[in-house]
Amino acid sequence: MEIRRFRLGDEKELLRVHISAIHILSSRDYTPEQIEAWAPADLDADLWVNRVREIRPFVAEIGNDIVGYADVQQDGYIDQFFVSGTHARQGIGTRLMARIHDEAMSLGLTELTSDVSKTAEPFFALHGFQVVERRFPIRRGVTLQNAFMRKVLTHADRVAPL
Repeated sequence: MEIRRFRLGDEKELLRVHISAIHILSSRDYTPEQIEAWAPADLDADLWVNRVREIRPFVAEIGNDIVGYADVQQDGYIDQFFVSGTHARQGIGTRLMARIHDEAMSLGLTELTSDVSKTAEPFFALHGFQVVERRFPIRRGVTLQNAFMRKVLTHADRVAPL
């Protein structure tokens, strides 16, 4: 597995990862109505392309297949963190999280934050994040549930280069 920086042209495969993660993995924690509101079939592709280009995520590849992606912004906010629904529990998320920590330390960040789905909350907790606040965002008129989570970074969080 390789973790690399985003490249123009990755957008279509990142969308596939995004949709599969939500429709496959999160379906155990959210209703079909919530899943469709969060990752609708009629998602605006242009908005998606612009958004993913803006956040410039790290991309996980196995062979030539993109199997996950995650970003960390200059302020330490993790906007998107997704592993393909067909590649769960293979260490991809852990490798992406290590890369985020490495980037955060190189940027001199003192904390990481994210709005985390119910599905991803145990994974983030395993990596030292704590729930700060339960939130109930509304997407397409449907109420979802997530948690704003934070991790204070210490020197011990520095990870060896991948």
